Amino acid sequence: MVSRQRRLLSFPAEDGFLLNALLVSGEFNSEEDLYDAPIVLLVHGVLGHFLARGTPRLLPNAFVENGISSFSINTRMAFTGQMFGGAIFDESIMDIEAAVNALVEEGFRKIIILGWSLGANISVYYAVNNPHPNVKGLILEGCSSSLPLSNKKRLEKWNSIPSYDHIYDIAKKVLKPDPVTTKNDRVFIVYRAWGPTFDPSDIELFTYRTWWFMRSPEAYNAKTNEIISGVKIPVLFIHGGNDYIVGAEEPESLVDILNNSGNHNVQLTFIPDARHDCMENPSFTVDTLIKWLSNF
Repeated sequence: MVSRQRRLLSFPAEDGFLLNALLVSGEFNSEEDLYDAPIVLLVHGVLGHFLARGTPRLLPNAFVENGISSFSINTRMAFTGQMFGGAIFDESIMDIEAAVNALVEEGFRKIIILGWSLGANISVYYAVNNPHPNVKGLILEGCSSSLPLSNKKRLEKWNSIPSYDHIYDIAKKVLKPDPVTTKNDRVFIVYRAWGPTFDPSDIELFTYRTWWFMRSPEAYNAKTNEIISGVKIPVLFIHGGNDYIVGAEEPESLVDILNNSGNHNVQLTFIPDARHDCMENPSFTVDTLIKWLSNF
């Protein structure tokens, strides 16, 4: 008999970035049963795990009650990474790869990656770049079709200061000669980024370099609609029926792209009465996930 466990793990990414993770597993008759059952690798949104509400906090306990293990990681994109220069979207693939390798080394054979919000876009980016054979499926919650396009549309909607195009112009000057290798960077504030006021709740902060790789017209790997056709594993989209951050048409368009690319093992489920993190309808959310995971 294998007892329940909650275990904190730390391990480095390829470039030395230290990841912290929480492994939660249930009771199994044997280690063979434990490692043959699916484990869900949870990839957070902008805030990181343990600060956000909704699925990042809900799912580990909900999964373990249904015989499914989980592995919650905090990548370099978490917390204040975008404000202090660490959240480089293109480098996040190393964090997912390191987490998958850690699970494989533990013995897990059926890894499902669940990305929420920003984490969904990161997860797609990983999944199109030769994922480990033990990665069997992808769950995308509140997935934007394109982080650069969504940022541009939102800033234009609220008439932000500075504008999206102005930020791009400044970033090109600050990050000379090359955004990849430059040592030049600085923090900037976008007023009216999330609403019509100058209140702190309506602003957002980046460094020019973190914005460049996540939100700029040059952020190619964050343009999920342009890369998702490379995902060949099964995909489940879940989306809050009342999500006011990512519109319903965005996951619908991604489903069409996957189907047109030949991946027909794709499901989209809207969570009734739920918003971006599906917290308003947890029972429907968990039931949807458990039913889909039962296929593995």
